[in-house]
Formats: sequence, C-alpha cells, structure tokens
Amino acid sequence: MSEERQGKNNLVKTEFNAKEFCAGLPLKPGVYRMLNTAGEVIYVGKALALKKRVSSYFQKASLAPRTQLMVSHIAAIETTVTRSEAEALLLENNLIKTLKPRYNILFRDDKSYPYIILSGHDFPRLAFHRGVLDKTHEYFGPFPNAGVVRESIQLLQKIFRLRTCVDSVFSNRTRPCLLYQIKRCSGPCVNQISQQDYHEDVTNAELFLQGKQTQVVETINNKMQQAADQMEYEQAALFRDQIQALRKIREKQFVDSGKALDADVIACAASNDDSSGKICVNLAMVRGGRHLGDKCFFPQNAVGCTPVTVVEAFLAQHYLNRSVPHLIIVGEKIQREILQELLTLQSGRKVNINLKPVGDRRVWLKMAKENAKLALQQMMNQQASQEERLIALQSTLKMESLNRIECFDISHTMGEATVASCVVYDNLSMRNNEYRRFNISGITPGDDYAALNDALTRRYKKIVTGEGQLPDLILIDGGKGQVSAAKEALQELGISDASLLGVAKGEGRKPGLEQLIFPNYKKPLQLPKDHAGLHLIQQIRDEAHRFAIQGHRSRRGKARTSSTLENIAGVGAKRRKGLLGRFGGLKGVLTASVEELQQTEGISRQLAEKIYKELH
Repeated sequence: MSEERQGKNNLVKTEFNAKEFCAGLPLKPGVYRMLNTAGEVIYVGKALALKKRVSSYFQKASLAPRTQLMVSHIAAIETTVTRSEAEALLLENNLIKTLKPRYNILFRDDKSYPYIILSGHDFPRLAFHRGVLDKTHEYFGPFPNAGVVRESIQLLQKIFRLRTCVDSVFSNRTRPCLLYQIKRCSGPCVNQISQQDYHEDVTNAELFLQGKQTQVVETINNKMQQAADQMEYEQAALFRDQIQALRKIREKQFVDSGKALDADVIACAASNDDSSGKICVNLAMVRGGRHLGDKCFFPQNAVGCTPVTVVEAFLAQHYLNRSVPHLIIVGEKIQREILQELLTLQSGRKVNINLKPVGDRRVWLKMAKENAKLALQQMMNQQASQEERLIALQSTLKMESLNRIECFDISHTMGEATVASCVVYDNLSMRNNEYRRFNISGITPGDDYAALNDALTRRYKKIVTGEGQLPDLILIDGGKGQVSAAKEALQELGISDASLLGVAKGEGRKPGLEQLIFPNYKKPLQLPKDHAGLHLIQQIRDEAHRFAIQGHRSRRGKARTSSTLENIAGVGAKRRKGLLGRFGGLKGVLTASVEELQQTEGISRQLAEKIYKELH
C-alpha cells in the first residue's frame, strides 16, 4: 500500500484551494481524510477513483445540508492510495474506528461476543467464554448477549448434566457437589458416570447446539427403549425426562428451520423525522438453524443519513476483522459486491450477502425489522422522558446550559476498602465508558470527607493544566459536610467556577424526601416527590451509589481472600494456592473440616488444626 499525503496536521491558516488540490489527485482507488482548521480529521471516506470522488464535494450544488456543513469546515485533505477498492474499504473502517470523525456514522465497537465452550478435556467442561478462541476446545456461537449464553448453559445442564466447575475444583473433589444433588451434573469428578457415557452426553449436547435436535431426540429415545427392555426403569425414566425437556424447548423455539444453518439477519428502522438522526440497526443471530436472539445498535452522527447508508456503515464496521457466518441477510438494497468480496477473502470461505430472502429467511428478516422498530420506539420514549427531566432540573437550578453532570459517592465497611465512584451523565444518558473508580488509601479509616477530597482532586487536577472537561454540575451524595469537602478540594486546585450540589437523604432515608444542598446557601431545597428534576438526580445518585458499592465489595473481597490465609503462620504462597485450588476458593476452605484440610498436599494434621482454628 503506497501513501500520498496532502494537507497538514497542524493548525492551517491559509484558505484551502479545492480546485488546485483536486487537480493533482490520481484516478486510483484510495481513502481520503478531511481535516478542519485545528488539524482534526472530521471525515474519512473511500473511493474507486480519488480524483472523481473528492472533486464531487466541491462541484455539486445539490449536496445534502449535512454534507454542505462538513465541506464548509474543510481546511485540508489527506489521501492514501490503495491497490483496490476492497483494500480502501478495509483502511477506511480501520481509520473510522481509530479516529472517530464527527461526520462519519459511528457504531459502538463491541470487543467480543460470548460463546459456549466445550473444553478438550477427558471430561469436557461446559462454560461461558469471551475472548480469543483456542483450537483445542470446541466453541458454539457467537451469541448476541451473555444472558442467552447463560440460559443455554442452564438448559444444557438440566438435560445433559455436563460439568461446569473449573479444573482445580474438578481435580480435587472428594464428594459430589450440590449440582450433582439437584441433578444438574452427572458427577464425573467422583466417578459417578463412566467416561463413555459422559462422552455420549457431550455428543448429544454438541448436536443440540448445532441445531440437530431431532437427531438428539431419536438417539435418546433409542437409549430409553433399550433401558426399558433391560428393565432398567430408573435409567429409562431419566432418558424420558431428557426427551420431554428437549420437546418443550423445541416448542418454545419460535424460529427453527430444521437445518443446521448459521446466519446473521440485519434490519433497520428510522424515525419519521429525518433531521433527528434516530435510527436503529437490529442484528439477529441464527446458529444451527435456531434463532438465538438479537441485539440493537444506535449509531452516532446519523443525522440526515438514509437506512441504506447506515446499514452499509454497520456491515463494514461490524464484520471487518471479526468472524463472519456463511450467510448475512440484509433488509436494505445496499451495494454488496465489494464488502462480500472482502469478507470472503477475510474468512477464507464464501460469504453470501442476501438482499432477497425467501421462506424461513424472510420470516427472520421480518422479525428483525419489527424488533428494530420496537427498540427505536422505546429509545425515543426514554429519551423524551430524559429531556423532560433535564429541562425540569435546568429550570429548578436556573442553569440553561446544564447538560453534563458528574456524581461522586463513597463506599466502605467501617473504613475498610474505601472506594470513591464518579459516574457521568451527558447528552441525556449515563456514559458508562466514562465512569471512574478511585481506591482511597492514606486517610483515617471512615473519613468520608478526606476520601471525597482525594477523589475530586484526582478527578479534576488535569483541568488546571488545560486537559479534561469540567462538568456543568458536580453532584455529591451527601450533606453539608460532604459539599464543603468537595468545595475545599476544588478551591485547592484553583477551580472556582464549578457548580456543586449535594443530595442529602431525607427523613428515614426514604426516596422522595431528599434535600438539595447548595454550597453558598444555608437553607436546603426539597423538591416534590413527583418532580421530574428530582427523578433525574435520584437516577444519577443511585447509579453512583451502585458503582461505588460494586467497587468496594470487589476490593474488600480481594483483600479478605488474600489476607485471611496470609495471616496464618506456616501457610505460604504454595500452600495457599493448594488450599484455594482444592476447595474452589476461600468459601470452600472455610467450610472444610480438619480432615479435609489435612488431605491437601503440604498440610500436616497440626497445621490443618491451626488453619481451622484461625478461620473459625
């Protein structure tokens, strides 16, 4: 890939001469990057012929309003020549993901989808997996979300009773676990099932996950008849229960083609108001002929874009550098040739993008379209509610420019494992990717004021050097003392223009009785229980509280797990590892008897008694 760069990344002071620039462009495929006066990339595009495509932005008089606005901000253009249009498409989307230009349609980049894994052990383990795939194991998926995976694992446990425990627990069991008692595991760890019988269950589970449910039912039915003929009625009853469970699942499976087909179905729904930019792309996943569920995506920067343009952007951003099924069913009349060629090359096998599905595939597409419409309507209703809440709060606080709110909360247990949370509300929604936690140390245990001072100092110290963003409102979960501590922290940083507001719990800590504490007013404000602005404050405050507690519990759990055994003389790192591995964690160690502790390698009778005494 060769590169021809034109334009500058630094501050551009001279006026951009589009005619002169375009005259020097080649009639070759490539990617172009449009920059503003600050040197920021505002748009990335691809072209079969760079000269024709880039020139069109400055020659056409009938450009869309959004495109006209973008062109008015162009101060420089950079180009990269590629060997083909397919290569240009790949580079374009890599740059979009990296640079996130303001005029490109952007989809949230999900790092990975979850899978079900059947491990390659002698007694394979059934488990949830997300991340890199290892060829030594067998994977099924991907699934649209973690909930579908966990539900499927529960079904497989109920029907085929495969083990789900980690290897360290499996290798060190001396008696069946609770899952065996409730008939969710066949107990291979303590030889309650032969390896041959276990592998038959594994094979049936594989067939089930591949969509071959009829074959599974027939296999189990034959085994039931054989057991009945041999008068093994208890075993026959177990097979009967498996068959009944499988038939119930098939009845619930609202879309089942009966064919082991893998496909993704993509449909789009847009609001009637084109200027709003509200649009939803629904991705439904079919694996082994079974509809596994769907996932909705809401793109950024989609104002004025057609569903065709949005779906084309989704396909490129979603599938490049990711595993692709054999078939992708699309509900919009997109230009599919280049993308189909690139995905086929990427996956090493034929990938077909179907724009005219029939039969079951048409049913799948219709369902995806309905789900896209429903999700879009729900999102718009929720956003309308958020707008109402924000407007009410703006009016109450007399802050017309109130958009971004950051809220802090402190969580600890009697001063142990103190954690401060900071959650962000911006553009009418919670911004999870901007949340931050602060592990607090070096203060008097239980001193919330010092913890709050530390958290705000660490959060906003970059503001002083010109980095970061000061929110329109800083919300503090607490009363006058907490607000004063926050004000003092900001003053120490030299920040005097920040808006602070405390949320003190009301009488009996009942929701709706909260008091709003202002730093410069002695009298707090109490809003009516049904006030929309109060509901927004409660929403943000509760999220900060949840995020702080989650962090605190995690930190406290880690500290207690390590320190409890570390404090016992004679139990070093190797023995701790052996104990935790044998009993599956600290909880297992706590419930173990002296005799069971003694069975761990390196643990004598005397040390086992000492460990038991220290832990109880």
